[in-house]
Amino acid sequence: MREYSTLAAVDLGSNSFRLQVARVVGKQLYPLDSLGEMVRLAAGLTADKRLDEDAQARALDCLKRFGERLRGFPSHSVRAVATNTLRVAKNASAFLRKAEAAVGFPIEVISGHEEARLIYLGVAHSLPISADPRLVMDIGGGSTEFIIGRRLKPVRMESLYMGCVSYSLRCFPDGKITKSAMKRADLLARSEIQEIAAGFTSSHWEEAFGSSGTARALGDIIHLNSFDSAGREGDITFEGLENFREYLLKVGDVKKLELAGLRPDRAPVIPGGFAIMSAAFSELGIRRMSQAMGALRQGVLYDLLGRFHNQDMRETTVKQFMQRYRVDAAQAARVESLALLLGKQLLRDFPDDLEESLQVLSWAARLHEVGISVAHSGYHKHSAYILGNADMPGFSRREQDRLSVLALAHRGAAVKVRDSVTERLDFALIFSLRLAVIFHRSRGDIKLARLEVSLGDKAFELRIELAWLDRNPLTDTALSAEVEQWTPLGFNFKIDTRWENADREADKASKNSSGA
Repeated sequence: MREYSTLAAVDLGSNSFRLQVARVVGKQLYPLDSLGEMVRLAAGLTADKRLDEDAQARALDCLKRFGERLRGFPSHSVRAVATNTLRVAKNASAFLRKAEAAVGFPIEVISGHEEARLIYLGVAHSLPISADPRLVMDIGGGSTEFIIGRRLKPVRMESLYMGCVSYSLRCFPDGKITKSAMKRADLLARSEIQEIAAGFTSSHWEEAFGSSGTARALGDIIHLNSFDSAGREGDITFEGLENFREYLLKVGDVKKLELAGLRPDRAPVIPGGFAIMSAAFSELGIRRMSQAMGALRQGVLYDLLGRFHNQDMRETTVKQFMQRYRVDAAQAARVESLALLLGKQLLRDFPDDLEESLQVLSWAARLHEVGISVAHSGYHKHSAYILGNADMPGFSRREQDRLSVLALAHRGAAVKVRDSVTERLDFALIFSLRLAVIFHRSRGDIKLARLEVSLGDKAFELRIELAWLDRNPLTDTALSAEVEQWTPLGFNFKIDTRWENADREADKASKNSSGA
């Protein structure tokens, strides 16, 4: 993968959208530019989990402005990720098509665990390296992530479905901060955190850090308004939170909050964010939390940088999955080698997508048998389920979906993916993987035939020597059966065995020409 001098990350959070541009110098990143807008996407999530028109309009207007800043950036130098609200919105797919057109780049909806991993990566790069375990807490608009890590590596991660926007709307819908509303928010948050508390209490870490806007706002409020006069600048303390609670209940209305360090656009969601932070302090035994400047967008940048230095987390995940599910590495390598050989030939007409698509094909070839660890019967279905639903660090939801479809389609009736695959490019990947599995059915090292494949509008052609097929009747039969698999998908699959005769005629003509 080629390197770039400038990288950009777009974070479509449930509260804010942010853009970070950085200059690349070796293996370091230096900030160049940043943009951020309070879009409050989660506030537009209706009771039936659909994004309303106003929220979509706010988001698209913001992304158009981001798109102008990113105009001219190479496609692989920008990574845009979306978090909790777009994980749960039922109309997320339709919105994402408009959002991608507005910003000009693909948008990945990442899982809660992937969000946590990237947050920790961003935070860890903003702090001095330490061997001591650290707790990182990030309160977003729709979810809150908890991570314990050492140095640059997270070792324990959780993502809970609670955020400053969702809790503010749920418990303080009219902006009134009453004792009953605060008690409800506190109990709801503590109940959620109790589910993970055993692995995240203070006995598991030495220092606690808060990232993103809510933690930063709470730290500023506590310090600038002397809610804890003995606290360090920007720190959140138990005493500071309790004094802030008294202030919130005394004022009783978000519209009347007048505090140094509290921006007007943050005020409507500060009660929900406070309740979550206070509950975390109580349940996890936190006494002090320092501020970390890094967050999700910085983690996205460093993860993107790693891909250009052979430190792609997705490669690490693939290797870990092969070990965890005891994949036959030799067989996976055989299938991968042939699938890539065929894929390169079929994707000649897709130069812009070649590198990314071959990478997906490589991962699918190495992981297509993970389901055998569940059961051999119908293992491709088990593989598809695992790849589609497991936490796979580094992979986006879309990438996992593609892997899942390839695993499901690599054997059996190809027609089962008719409703989930529409692009010729993806059909080409499926064709490559299916043929690679057919040729290596013996699971041993074999001398392959000379092969050439091509892709027409709605047709595949395989050129192979007839003599090789005569020596391998099992493969010959399997290829003949494969021809029938593509008809229901609207493709004509043709096997051309005239190659050998054509070569002989060409050699004969060449000799005659030389003799003359």
